[in-house]
Amino acid sequence: MSNARSGGALGFLYKDHIVAKPGFNRWRVPPASIAIHLCIGSVYAWSVFNPALTRQLGVVAPAAQDWSLSSVVWIFSVAIVFLGLSAAFAGKWLEEVGPRMVGVVAAFCWGGGFILGSFGIASHQLWLIYLGYGVLGGCGLGLGYVSPVSTLIRWFPDRRGMATGMAIMGFGGGAMIAAPVKGWLLSIYQKAPDFLGAQDAVATVVENGRVFAETAAGKVEVVVASAAQAASFGGEAGVYVVGTGNTGAAQTFLTLGVVYFIVMMIASFQYRVPAEGWKPAGWEPKPVASGLVTQNHVHIDQALKTPQFWQLWVMLCFNVTAGIGVIGVAKTMMSEIFGTGMPLIVTAGFASTYVLMISVFNMVGRFFWASTSDYIGRKATYMCFFVIGTVLYLSIPYFASAVATNPSLIYLVGFYAATMIIFSMYGGGFATIPAYLADMFGTMHVGGIHGRLLTAWSTAGVLGPLAITSLRQMSVTNAINDLATRVDPAAFADKFGAPLSQLDQLVAAKTVSIAKLMEIAPAGTIDPTPSLYNTTMYCMAALLVVAFFANLAMRPVKAHHHHAEPGLAPSPAE
Repeated sequence: MSNARSGGALGFLYKDHIVAKPGFNRWRVPPASIAIHLCIGSVYAWSVFNPALTRQLGVVAPAAQDWSLSSVVWIFSVAIVFLGLSAAFAGKWLEEVGPRMVGVVAAFCWGGGFILGSFGIASHQLWLIYLGYGVLGGCGLGLGYVSPVSTLIRWFPDRRGMATGMAIMGFGGGAMIAAPVKGWLLSIYQKAPDFLGAQDAVATVVENGRVFAETAAGKVEVVVASAAQAASFGGEAGVYVVGTGNTGAAQTFLTLGVVYFIVMMIASFQYRVPAEGWKPAGWEPKPVASGLVTQNHVHIDQALKTPQFWQLWVMLCFNVTAGIGVIGVAKTMMSEIFGTGMPLIVTAGFASTYVLMISVFNMVGRFFWASTSDYIGRKATYMCFFVIGTVLYLSIPYFASAVATNPSLIYLVGFYAATMIIFSMYGGGFATIPAYLADMFGTMHVGGIHGRLLTAWSTAGVLGPLAITSLRQMSVTNAINDLATRVDPAAFADKFGAPLSQLDQLVAAKTVSIAKLMEIAPAGTIDPTPSLYNTTMYCMAALLVVAFFANLAMRPVKAHHHHAEPGLAPSPAE
């Protein structure tokens, strides 16, 4: 990095201005890293916004013009894509300018992304949320994510797994704090829409799948809310006017944007980098029995030419695709699979606690597995992920189909335990990868190499939700068509106010759903809801099998890839 650049107005942000003085306590760096990761980790609580965003106009129930769930879940995916892209491009820049500069830019992107997103929600412009939260916020995610990793590996060469596990643990725990906070903010800012009366007391007419009511002021679009939907706003079942309430999402976005910006700025100024040649008192590098830990260094551009980089890329990508696909719909899955069979146990509160526990296990898994890898080695740790993970993904369809025919608590416990272990290994995969990279490629450019490897995460951010939503949609369509052949056409017309021939339009307008068809299905019809995710789980298990073989084939990097700069010659082994 040129000193000319670091001497300008922003010189205090560059890395040669934040070199630690002798005697600096290295334990001051992890809290700053954790703080930034807690802020950006709130991306995992994205699903908390899904209900509010899909009812932005109808508020108590989705209106015909409201955004569909499938158009909203992609905002999360876009953010993850830009996380990977920004991390890949910023990796080399991070090695030049240092962690403080990158952390400050991340604060502007992440905080600013929320603020721009709030304008998108308020004006009902979906593209603005994609641009704000997805693109700008996603860049903030990537920069904030990579900013502390290489710095921590250099501060803790004696405990690489634990150090990166600690910071990346914050990313997993972000949702644990953010989920209840987001829910609380939404409840403060929300406002129920105007209530017209009970459904049988208000004359409604259906036009092109949209519901209208005649009032003194003329014809207005309305939504019909069930008792459960209205209860969350303290209202009663009946007819509500579209566009008169507020879900509180826009104000929640604005509040979070300001808070995250302030916290991330303060944390960025706590970063320090170790002086050249620094190492912990009394510590000497030890040769490791596994043979996969190198004392040499590989240049960032050379790393991409090694098969090891691409094996690690496949391992991370497939491990994350499997996990991310489930995280995105975990709450929905819990209420869809077990809510129908055990309504007294699996309440809305139970499902929210489940999302919270996903974060707990995601977070604890990061620290547990990364620290464990310091003892058993990175390769063995990944073997655990892929072998245990495959078995667990295959168990989920069993629990789901078993509960459909026999709603027993044992299946709920089994499902809960299986998914929690999956999420601990999902987090563990992220936290262990920087140490695996440092073992394979040395520490010289580990931050930049890690940034480029995170493109695997971006790819997974698209593959996971795409697989789970398209496979689920296919299952839903098949289930609705199957149920439609079983119901009495007269009962159908009576319930939905339209003949069976208009099924496709009614489904498109969200008037007909599996749950509503089940109300008029013949006695003894098995609810197809619990089996909607089976195909997805089999696909995810197959991905982990491929990743298992990529890890099995891992070998040390060939000597001709090593960087031969005089100051970085191979260290003599003890």
